[in-house]
Amino acid sequence: MGDIDDALDRAGQEAFTREPPKTLKGQINYMLRQLKTTKAVAQEIGVSQRSVERYRTGERKKPPKAISDRIEAAVRARWQPQVRRRARQQAATATGITVETRARFGYTAPIGTTDDPRMRRLTVHLPPEYARRLFEAQQQGAGDQRLRSIVAEGLQEIYFKDRGRRASGLEVDFSDIDYFDVSY
Repeated sequence: MGDIDDALDRAGQEAFTREPPKTLKGQINYMLRQLKTTKAVAQEIGVSQRSVERYRTGERKKPPKAISDRIEAAVRARWQPQVRRRARQQAATATGITVETRARFGYTAPIGTTDDPRMRRLTVHLPPEYARRLFEAQQQGAGDQRLRSIVAEGLQEIYFKDRGRRASGLEVDFSDIDYFDVSY
């Protein structure tokens, strides 16, 4: 997973209406309801089936931090899928997404203008069409480069070209992402 993919997942988790289970036993029981068997849960979080059984019964209460983090991530990834789907649908059809990033932007522009890449911090609201394209690409398993190109195109059209009102020949290069966050 890349920066943009992670940011889209985090933004989906902000739509939760209830918090996921906090206790180890609650998290394991939730995963068991989702995956049906202790073997499937064990494979998902990278531990033995016996460890899952110990976590479930309370025989073992404190897994190592790495395992605890994997369990929490697996629960959050499956928590409230319908709420997440509705939020994405709303963003893709009506509200759009807001992108906040600090990255290096370079340009291909007419002679006489600066095209040296430089770090910029931008917060830009992208219309629903870009949200829809990002979500579709993510669902199809597109790589980070494809997701970056969609975001770069959106930033180019909305921010740098001001929806076609200026800089008509401008091509934006989006690289060296320092941080990237999305909200919808």
